[in-house]
Amino acid sequence: MSEPEILFGVERGLGRILLNRPRALNALTLSKIREMDRTLRAWAADPAVKAVVVEGAGDRAFCAGGDIRALSDAARAGDDATIRGFFREEYTLNRLIKSYPKPYLAFLNGITMGGGVGISVHGSHRIVTENTVFAMPETGIGLFPDVGGTFVLPRCPGAVGTWIGLTGSRLKAADCLHAGIATHVLPAGRLGEVEDALRAALAPAEGPERVWQAITDVLDVFHEEPDAAPLEAMRADIDRAFAGETVEDILAALDAMGEDWGADTAAVLRGKSPTSLKVTLRQLRLGAHLDFDRAMQVEYRLACRFLRRPDFVEGVRATILEKDNAPRWTPETLAAVDEETVAAFFDPLDDGDELKLD
Repeated sequence: MSEPEILFGVERGLGRILLNRPRALNALTLSKIREMDRTLRAWAADPAVKAVVVEGAGDRAFCAGGDIRALSDAARAGDDATIRGFFREEYTLNRLIKSYPKPYLAFLNGITMGGGVGISVHGSHRIVTENTVFAMPETGIGLFPDVGGTFVLPRCPGAVGTWIGLTGSRLKAADCLHAGIATHVLPAGRLGEVEDALRAALAPAEGPERVWQAITDVLDVFHEEPDAAPLEAMRADIDRAFAGETVEDILAALDAMGEDWGADTAAVLRGKSPTSLKVTLRQLRLGAHLDFDRAMQVEYRLACRFLRRPDFVEGVRATILEKDNAPRWTPETLAAVDEETVAAFFDPLDDGDELKLD
């Protein structure tokens, strides 16, 4: 018999969640989302659980995303019930993690993208390693940076969040720390040792203040300050270019920078879905002024609408299924995506089926 795809355990005050699909890069399925939600709610009320750790099996990935193929199949079939059900439950889990009453530690050891971002960046402690590869590449598959990206990305320093969300650029450990995505950097080979130290520190700790202090003390001892973040050297250019009011403004600024980084970044943007780029920029500008719950409700509207459009199915075909990396976007150009079309993504859903959060 195969092992369960997600494992739960409690030992000496530490609840542990292990995403156990290493061959699938620990991708989230709806059943795993439901099991995590159910267990976290039970642990929130269980005095035997003082803190929670979530990690992925193996060193290749923490969690590379959600079940994109299943969503693509549902979109192709026009199965709105499946689409809405998945996003409703995933976003509810993201919100549970954001508001969790106990310390929630995510070990982002390996690839962390898509749905993996949603079950990590909203936790109280985000630990990265030399294996971490963090990205929100959704504009490249005809989507938008969801799972709370509306709230998180605008709160990165300067225009870094806009750059991450539009380009899908990949960040390593030092960049994650610089961007505020990570709180600590630890060597991958010491994560087991860290867990043992957490259990030893939590077992005698009584009361919320002592529990939080015990975790802080352990992580601070093991934290290893990384070398200078490559992102730091790029900040001036990122902040100048990605402060533009429109995607066209951003591209013009990048083009004006000439060769190397400006030209390379402009080329990356020109390969993304024009609709995704314009909606994402509006999403991130709006998200700077929203609280978390409202941000998730906006994302639910966007998700429902994006999966009715052809770019998502085409993006999955080009990048995941056939892997020809030559998507044919509809429409093909930024000029063909007018402001009225972009604004309509954010309107209340026609049937009133909005995301309701307790």
